[in-house]
Amino acid sequence: MNSIKKAQTKYPVLELIKDRWSARSFSPKGISTEDLHTLAEAASWAPSANNEQPWQFIIAQKETDKFERIYDAMLEGNRPWCKNAAAFILCIARTHFEKNEKTNFYADHDLGMANALLLLQATSMNIYAHPMAGFDKSKIIESFGLTDLQKPMLVIALGYLDDAEKLAEPYKTRELTARNRKELHEFIL
Repeated sequence: MNSIKKAQTKYPVLELIKDRWSARSFSPKGISTEDLHTLAEAASWAPSANNEQPWQFIIAQKETDKFERIYDAMLEGNRPWCKNAAAFILCIARTHFEKNEKTNFYADHDLGMANALLLLQATSMNIYAHPMAGFDKSKIIESFGLTDLQKPMLVIALGYLDDAEKLAEPYKTRELTARNRKELHEFIL
């Protein structure tokens, strides 16, 4: 793990949390279907309102049609580095409860909870995950035939870490810069 990226915390938190960061430099090594399913399994154990589990994932390994369709929807700021990811996971929130078709106002939150577990599982497996909101949502909806009840929220790029020196600027500098977070007093009300 890149030591500059290890979180420096004031209070003791899990090492797994300290080690998680959003890398951009990925090696050519692929991620097995079994490992991708392990990540999805971890996500499946997230808490959710009424146990609805409103998350859906489209898992796309490199050199597949799904991967190319997701990549084609990425915005310019992500395209130069995310093309080297071993896989993408398109994360979708089902916006209505399955049992009564009423609006699930918690779906976005619950998908976020599932993604947090997915990211931590990936970290434990030495797989780096970079969540991205920078993609054309209408293009994704059209490409994958999503319904009005399926809300594409983010794409997670996954891969094994590679040398930051391989990245062009400004991505190389971002990869080599220490992480930081707001002080607790800034968000504890």
